[in-house]
Amino acid sequence: MTSTTLPAVQETASRKIIHSIASELGVAPRQISAAVALLDDGATVPFIARYRKEVTGNLDDTQLRLLEERLIYLRELEDRRQVILTSIGEQGKLTDELRHTIEQAATKQLLEDIYLPYKPKRRTRAQIAREAGLEPLADVLLTNPTLDPEQEAAKYIKVVPAAEGVEAINVPDARIALEGARDILAERFAETADLLAYLRSKLWQEGVVTSVVVAGQEMAEEEKFRDYYAYAEPVRLIPSHRALALFRGRTLGVLKIDLDLDETAREKVPHPCVALIAAHFAIENKGRKADKWLGEVCQWAWRIKLHLHLTTELLLQVREAAETEAIRIFSRNLRELLLAAPAGPKAVLGLDPGYRTGCKVAVVDATGKLLETTTVYPHQPRNDWQGSLATLLQLVLRHGVGLISIGNGTASRETDKLATEIVRLMAEQHPELKLAKIVVSEAGASVYSASALAAAEFPELDVSLRGAVSIARRLQDPLAELVKIEPKSIGVGQYQHDVNQRTLARSLDATVEDCVNAVGVDVNTASAPLLAQVSGLNRVLAQNIVSYRDTHGPFPNRQTILKVPRVGEKTFEQAAGFLRINEGNNPLDRSAVHPEAYPVVERILARLNKGIGQVMGQPEVLKGLAAEEFTDATFGLPTVRDILAELEKPGRDPRPEFKTATFQEGIESLADLHPGMVLEGVITNVAAFGAFVDIGVHQDGLVHVSALADKFIKDPHQIVKPGQIVKVKVLAVDAARQRISLTMRMDDIPEAVSQPETQQTRPDDRQPRRNSRPPQTASRAGKSEPASALALALARAKEKK
Repeated sequence: MTSTTLPAVQETASRKIIHSIASELGVAPRQISAAVALLDDGATVPFIARYRKEVTGNLDDTQLRLLEERLIYLRELEDRRQVILTSIGEQGKLTDELRHTIEQAATKQLLEDIYLPYKPKRRTRAQIAREAGLEPLADVLLTNPTLDPEQEAAKYIKVVPAAEGVEAINVPDARIALEGARDILAERFAETADLLAYLRSKLWQEGVVTSVVVAGQEMAEEEKFRDYYAYAEPVRLIPSHRALALFRGRTLGVLKIDLDLDETAREKVPHPCVALIAAHFAIENKGRKADKWLGEVCQWAWRIKLHLHLTTELLLQVREAAETEAIRIFSRNLRELLLAAPAGPKAVLGLDPGYRTGCKVAVVDATGKLLETTTVYPHQPRNDWQGSLATLLQLVLRHGVGLISIGNGTASRETDKLATEIVRLMAEQHPELKLAKIVVSEAGASVYSASALAAAEFPELDVSLRGAVSIARRLQDPLAELVKIEPKSIGVGQYQHDVNQRTLARSLDATVEDCVNAVGVDVNTASAPLLAQVSGLNRVLAQNIVSYRDTHGPFPNRQTILKVPRVGEKTFEQAAGFLRINEGNNPLDRSAVHPEAYPVVERILARLNKGIGQVMGQPEVLKGLAAEEFTDATFGLPTVRDILAELEKPGRDPRPEFKTATFQEGIESLADLHPGMVLEGVITNVAAFGAFVDIGVHQDGLVHVSALADKFIKDPHQIVKPGQIVKVKVLAVDAARQRISLTMRMDDIPEAVSQPETQQTRPDDRQPRRNSRPPQTASRAGKSEPASALALALARAKEKK
């Protein structure tokens, strides 16, 4: 391709991509074109979604994230298309018809199918047969089945020893000649794009995935995989959690997985897929001399080439779809957790529970600054209950603590009793001081404690005490604290270690970015990790902001941020609207109004003849104003409406009101539970098959998707989200397998429940065949594990990550 034609090709590809995405999203191509231009110019999705609504025609952040993903895929597709065209062109095999077919391919899979016959490959058996001159034999037997294969093959017997620059030819008899012809035809059949597409579709629509235990592995992973030792389910119906459980079992060498038509179909002679291959090439058994041989070639092509190829490909498709779903669920759960209600600016005492090593204690002030740390030993083996009470009471009084935050790991319930006693004593002795307690997820606290970030923040502090600081701070502001932890370690996903890590990281990073920018960041108090998630900023710029703040004091207004090293106009444009200055000299700086739009506010103030202090937070003053009156060539109706809404409620926090769950007294372990008991709990994780609930017994229970509501629910997120307080009824307790089955339907009868996955099956649920129930309740992880019970999915019961 010449340099003069390359720009034209790229322009054509760009137009094709824009129209394709526009069609998928159901919007105008000009909207996609504008958004793509902004993304290519370095704008972030949060910035475009909030401050460039006029440019994109009001595309929201969800549409923009999908656009971003599709843009990456389609650009990779176009790049691959050009590589293939170039490769085939260099081989001298690029016809106009083939070029058109390649240019019309809409997916990477179809593109690779078309390229398969032309793709440079290592020397195959078919290639060796061609070099021996056997392709004419294959062609003549395919086109003229009346010929005798043995007699025709005898004409191609040839043995030539290798010489310099010449490969040896070794066709000593008719049998070897026919095997070579078979290999040539089998490869041809396996590289026919339309046949591949048809067989792929048939296997997808009618195929069944089966799994059996590998001989000798029956006891190796019994708790996790025994439900898959004799399993079968239509490939197109396998939910993501079961698919990922199967692939993990195969990876560990416990399960053997296969894909074929159902048992009735595959016992037919010939196999239905073999019949399709024969029909595609007009091969029929009419009693002609070559018919039997050609039929055997079709069977060979299916068994040796196509079945293995398509099974690998479709199982990969299943895996990719399962990973996509798992990542989607993880991102959604992460979003709910990050946007959980903050307790607000209160002094908090954090307790990281433990037995032998004691309970680690950290007190932080209302801004999150560490005030004091210690360790108490209320539990075995020391059992210093009274001494621990005295120490903690002194800390509460000395620092004016308003909340006690208790990690939910080992010794949590026992430590919760200690906190209850402290609250009681405070109420008796100092009723004027309000003290409350709450158990929080400590997922990721140990990861943060051992991180370089924690070491830099608390260089003199013991690693174990850093965890208590994290537990205290995440109650004040979950978002500000959790951004310090790698998203995977926060533990609200399923099989996060089994999915594509690059895709997972990109999705989770986007979720964190969206959440941080939806809330906004106080530039005068935020940590560097939190600032790094602001639109337009990165770790270096965030650290520069913190260093400038430490040197020069708090920023008085947004414009001062431009004095920070390496913060230029472009960075300021992207970030300014998401950075808040709550005690500055311009009240607008504590709002989400972008500095570029301050002139609009000035026109509004001029119309009202009032100062900004008389307008912000005063909805009644703004009544009667029409947004249309303040639009101009730069700021359209969407932006002006956003400005008016922000003036009414400046710095709105999208997070809900802070609430706490109350665990029932006396319920501390599985032994304390019995069917029919109604308890209050907190949703810790939401998966495709249901929701996990912490009811205070160190073991999350499972509410199956069919028990979340009195109506059919396809997606559990329709009903619940992480952090939500719910009321549940205990249906069954399996102490041996550490499983608790729960329901949110109070009319469910516990005695009717024996196996939580099957007994709650409803007509709408698509269940697998034959003993395919997956394990269903994850064990709470120990304190050394980064992800806690939140990250464990159905098939990972008791697994230590």
